[in-house]
Amino acid sequence: MERKIKSPLTTNSFLSTLLLIAVTLAVVSILGVSGYVFYLMAKLPRVDRLADYKPPIVSQVFGDDGTLVGEFYLERRIVVPVNKMPRKLIQAFVSAEDSNFYSHKGIDYLGIMRAAFKNLISMSKKEGASTITQQVTKSMLLSPEKKFSRKIKEAILAKRMEERLSKDEILYLYLNQIYLGSGAYGVQAAAETYFGKNVEQLNLAEMSMLAGLPKAPNTYSPIKHLEKARERQGYVLDRMTTEGYITPVEAEHARKTPIVLQPMKKVNNDQSAYYLEHLRIQLEQKYGEDLLYKGGLKIYTTMNANMQRAAYDSLRKGLKEVDKRQGFRGPIKYLNETDVDVFCSKVEDGIDSVTLKTGETYQGVVVGFNPQKGEALVRVGERKGVLTRKGMSWAGRVGMTNSYGKPVKGNKGLTLGSVIEVSVVTPEINKEGAQFALDQTPEVQAALVSVDPRTGGVKAMVGGYDFKKSQFNRAIQAKRNAGSAFKPIIYAAALDKGMTPAAVIEDAPVEYPDGAGGLWKPQNYDHEFRGPVTMREALTYSINIVSVKIMEQIGAQYTAEYAKKLGFTSQIPANLALALGAASISPFELTSAYAVFANGGVLTPQYFITKVTDTDGTVLQETPPPVPVPVISPETSYVITNLMQSVVASGTGYRASVIGRPVAGKTGTTNGAKDAWFVGYIPQLVTGVWVGYDQERSLGSSGTGGQAAAPIWGDFMQKAIMNLPSEDFTAPENVSFVLINPRTGKLAKEGTAGAVMECFIKGTEPASYD
Repeated sequence: MERKIKSPLTTNSFLSTLLLIAVTLAVVSILGVSGYVFYLMAKLPRVDRLADYKPPIVSQVFGDDGTLVGEFYLERRIVVPVNKMPRKLIQAFVSAEDSNFYSHKGIDYLGIMRAAFKNLISMSKKEGASTITQQVTKSMLLSPEKKFSRKIKEAILAKRMEERLSKDEILYLYLNQIYLGSGAYGVQAAAETYFGKNVEQLNLAEMSMLAGLPKAPNTYSPIKHLEKARERQGYVLDRMTTEGYITPVEAEHARKTPIVLQPMKKVNNDQSAYYLEHLRIQLEQKYGEDLLYKGGLKIYTTMNANMQRAAYDSLRKGLKEVDKRQGFRGPIKYLNETDVDVFCSKVEDGIDSVTLKTGETYQGVVVGFNPQKGEALVRVGERKGVLTRKGMSWAGRVGMTNSYGKPVKGNKGLTLGSVIEVSVVTPEINKEGAQFALDQTPEVQAALVSVDPRTGGVKAMVGGYDFKKSQFNRAIQAKRNAGSAFKPIIYAAALDKGMTPAAVIEDAPVEYPDGAGGLWKPQNYDHEFRGPVTMREALTYSINIVSVKIMEQIGAQYTAEYAKKLGFTSQIPANLALALGAASISPFELTSAYAVFANGGVLTPQYFITKVTDTDGTVLQETPPPVPVPVISPETSYVITNLMQSVVASGTGYRASVIGRPVAGKTGTTNGAKDAWFVGYIPQLVTGVWVGYDQERSLGSSGTGGQAAAPIWGDFMQKAIMNLPSEDFTAPENVSFVLINPRTGKLAKEGTAGAVMECFIKGTEPASYD
């Protein structure tokens, strides 16, 4: 059989075709890739703008004495020039993140090969090869999408950046832009956050620890994981030694240097949150979000930092006392044993300190009991401590069940797995041995506002217990009935109608048509009647019947118009119920009205912002001092103040006398004890406090203005006035003091039993003796 032999020509032809196809495919691929690259290059952002780039900067808020009281930012960053950064700090970051930074042109080809080899050997991505320049392009010019196209863009932009910017300019961007954990962006913010220092004050141990953070800021956080941070620090020191930036002796010394975590005292945005939010609304409307959050504005305000801190602390303390009088509501929830570790891990992530802070409240889980001592073992995050019987005494007898699961219905006792709130009495040592007290977040709310009556500056404002949970600013936005706290406005109106503190009014039952075919029968708070009383006695003991009769005498319409003169912007109803405070007004409005009394009858408009400058110091806004407007006479202001001094000295506001200096004020309690008020003042400061539930309900038997609001006022004012000199209220020349018989309101002779000195506007004194 004849064998067929392939022709060499045929074989060559096949190989030629195959080669042609391969070459064609290669050319097409090259053209395609080139076209794609050129397409990407055409759409890339311009690198030139980075030369003038200003990283987003924190806008700062300052109090009346220049103290930093708040910040507005999206990223907490404090920009510092490269020439102020220690050279070794820069070398530490370069060693850890990009050892060839000073020699490559944006892309480190050797680094890419080294990383690829190590990743291949380990069969996982152990090492990256992004240069510092690439990291800058990634964070500042590109979106965070994880696509191959982004890596190409990153490489192109890195090359362009190296052509247009110096190495120091790239480092300036990198070291001010990078996120270093715990809310800190850039090396200056990180130095403050971890070590309480400015960047130029850092030692080598601290520099190397910061340089270890970019890889995984949370994992290597010295606050949360000090041992891991130490390991990473050791890696950075080794790299610095290898690169010749430090000697082995220096590295060893840095390893042995104790790390002292001492965060710089941060501005406490929590305590000023409601005040700052009020500012934010105004500033954002005027300057826009970008300038407010990124532009480094400096905002100067009338806030007094010490007063604001006192307002925050006193309000929270007072609300806890009011809430605890309502009793323990039971655990927040109950966990199964398998859920405890997950829950505690989340709690631990939220703890930003090495040990728990004394006085702070945390969520904990009951994990054991000591029946003999009546104690519960509580776990807070990864820390453990004891909740003693004494620490939960306010809750009465709390049952303890040594098993997981909910107790029987209606039982508010503790079981294993109970999630409760505890405050720290003594912090733990090595995560053991903390002492706790049972706590609970109040459901009741409050507001406090404090103003300088002479300048109109708002010194402190708190609009609720916790801004994070409720941004509703009750100091300004809540409109509640003022109760008896409105009576001084009515009494001032009566004084201007010719009535005097010695006027005698019968405290006896009275009734009026209610407009619906029935009768309105106003009642006194204690449901008792005292017979003839003077105006002073009626205000001192907050006698409702007398207030109604006074208002009936001077006219409801006149009273409502008089209130408007004092600055009220809410609607003031012109009816007799106004005598009992049936006007829905804000704590800010009522406090502002009392400021007129404190300021001799002069209304000085309240304000918050004194000046705003940009990052270069250019003044964008400056508030001139408000123009004071006399609205009532100095004599009326003094007499109503003198009447309110009696409220504090011997009436319903006696708890305010704790401040130990001349003070005037008035309590207020609405029907069913749904609202509790105390507004009071010294010559230099007026403060109003409101307490109540957002969804109106009774505050209970101890929910009067004197019991719920006045203690908060007193606690705040004791701290707020520490640096203010003691002043008395000065009587105008046109005010006289004469001896009267309070039973009749007529003049009394020296030696008359029960006679008292009373103040009058000259010309209104009694004309006859008893």
